[in-house]
Amino acid sequence: MLQKISLALLGITAVVMSANPASAVTLQVNSGPFSSYADAKTVTFDDGTAHDPNGFVTYSNVTSNIVQGSVSSQYASPYGDNTKFLTIAPVGSNVAGDSGFVNINFKEAVNYFGFYAGSLDDYNFVDIYKGNQLIKTFSGADVPTAIANGSWTSTQANMFVNLVADTGETFDRVVMRSNGVAFETDNHAYRLASVPEPSGMLGVLAIGACGMMSLFKRSQHKAILKG
Repeated sequence: MLQKISLALLGITAVVMSANPASAVTLQVNSGPFSSYADAKTVTFDDGTAHDPNGFVTYSNVTSNIVQGSVSSQYASPYGDNTKFLTIAPVGSNVAGDSGFVNINFKEAVNYFGFYAGSLDDYNFVDIYKGNQLIKTFSGADVPTAIANGSWTSTQANMFVNLVADTGETFDRVVMRSNGVAFETDNHAYRLASVPEPSGMLGVLAIGACGMMSLFKRSQHKAILKG
């Protein structure tokens, strides 16, 4: 019997070690220029730089991407937003933010990232990575209830977009890019993930295995004494 219990526990351990569910991230939206997630940290770009005051995010490939206001045929401020924001345009388009893409690297794994999107277009893209693995790619056309037609004033093209990882899933890099002029976002928000380390889970299983074997041995000892 002890052997059966041990094998069963080993089987559970093997399942935990080998389980690798498909990574999944879903899209949600909320109105207004800020995240509806109260526990999220925010990067506003208000100081004119892509700097995270919380110290957990690093932006790269940022050149002339931080702007303010609207310039015809270049960029449009997200509706109702009078502060500085991030704009991305294709390389060679000769407009502000023509770096083509911006890398957003998280110091620690996150399970949520959001941004206020302005004048969404179907050529605006967000790539989500875990290490070097591409988990998911979304375009403006994928945003729920959105009409990605580039409108400067419609609430269906100007909304806060939330990228939420499924339970137990995390990611550590986001790439924002655009194949047309332009992809405007502000008030980037993120939430650090809290995921048990695999070693911690295995430790719990090991303790459980030892406890069950100890209990079984005590039961056997009692049975011998009674016999």
